[in-house]
Amino acid sequence: MEHLAAGFAAALIPVPVQVTAAATAELSELADVAARTFPLACPPSATPANVADFIATNLSRERFAAYLFDPSREVLVARTEHGIVGYAMLVDGVGDDEHVRRAVPILPARELSKMYVLPDSHGSGAAAALMTAALERSEGRGDSAVWLGVNQDNERAQRFYSKHGFLITGTKTFQLGDAVENDYVMLRRL
Repeated sequence: MEHLAAGFAAALIPVPVQVTAAATAELSELADVAARTFPLACPPSATPANVADFIATNLSRERFAAYLFDPSREVLVARTEHGIVGYAMLVDGVGDDEHVRRAVPILPARELSKMYVLPDSHGSGAAAALMTAALERSEGRGDSAVWLGVNQDNERAQRFYSKHGFLITGTKTFQLGDAVENDYVMLRRL
């Protein structure tokens, strides 16, 4: 019994998390983490085919290589001694969606386009470390706000974003394969 208690106590000890810009040497690991985490944020109505199509189209090693060299994007990784446990992607601006433009009146703004953490690292501080780094980097660039889209059914993510100062300011849609999903637009002033 003491062995079990010691093992449980060890599991509660936070693992140090380091957040840095993603590097090209990490592309395969980054794409693997993205493929494993994206389905976690999808609503129950999302079909496996639509999820797989999105992963293949947007979260492949090749796509991440393009993201790393796109000057309008910044990809951050959260790393522990075990490797990459999560990532975030920031994208300059608000884009052309009229719903987003109405929901994000504070400019300049940056989108927190993606932010995912492996299930085994939920509650470890990795997501908070990614969020802190994303907000600090955006503020350091002179942005006035950060915005994101989150599925309206993903209450866990909404609570996390609210805890970090984001407020719902509107709605938008998100194309997932052949389905249209409904998102909230959440905004945080810097």
